[in-house]
Amino acid sequence: MKTRWWAMALIAAAAQSAWADGLTSLEAFMKGAQAGRADFTQTVTSPPRDGQAARTKTSSGTFEYQRPGRFRFAYSRPFAQTIVADGKTLWLYDADLNQVTQRAQSQALGTTPAALLASAPDLQALRKDFTLESAPDQDGLQWVLATPKTKDGQLKSVRVGFQGEQLAALDILDSFGQRSLIRFSNVQSSASLPASTFEFKPPQGADVVRQ
Repeated sequence: MKTRWWAMALIAAAAQSAWADGLTSLEAFMKGAQAGRADFTQTVTSPPRDGQAARTKTSSGTFEYQRPGRFRFAYSRPFAQTIVADGKTLWLYDADLNQVTQRAQSQALGTTPAALLASAPDLQALRKDFTLESAPDQDGLQWVLATPKTKDGQLKSVRVGFQGEQLAALDILDSFGQRSLIRFSNVQSSASLPASTFEFKPPQGADVVRQ
C-alpha cells in the first residue's frame, strides 16, 4: 500500500509542476480560450488618507470576451454599469446617470487589464506593452505579474491568477495606490457567444459623451 501511495503522490506532484509557472498558464489560456464567460466579484480598496482607514467597495456582475478585441463587463451590484468593447469602440454606460461615454478602442486599451484578457491575440503581442514575469504561487493559484512598459499611465501593475489554464483572478494596482481584486467564478473557457454580445447601442434619451 505504501508503494501505491507514493506512486500516486509522485503523479500528483508531476501534474502540479506542469502548471507551476504562471507564464505557462497565461500562454495556455491565450491559446486555448478564444472566447468565454464568467461571473465576477470585484473588491476595490482605496489607501488610507488624512488619518482615515482604508475604504473598501465591493461589486459584482458578469464578464464575457472574444479575442481579439471584444469584451463585456456587466456590473449588476450595487449599481448597474456596462462596459463594452466591440473591436472599434469602447462604451461605458452608467444606468443611474443615464450617460454613455464613447472612446476609440485603440486609444483606450493598450496598457489596461482588459488587454491582458481579451485585446491581445497572443503572448508576443502582450509583451509589446507589458513586461511579463511569473510571480510566486498564492492562494492555490499560479500568478503572472504584468507591468506596463509606459510609465505615464494610471496602471502600475496587474497580477493575473490562474488555476491550471483557467482564469481565476486579477489583482490590479494603480498609480494612486488603489487596489482592485477581481475573482472569477463559474468560468466557461470555450463558450459560444453570439455577435450581439459585443454590440452596444446607447439607450434612447441617454447623454452620449465622446472622448
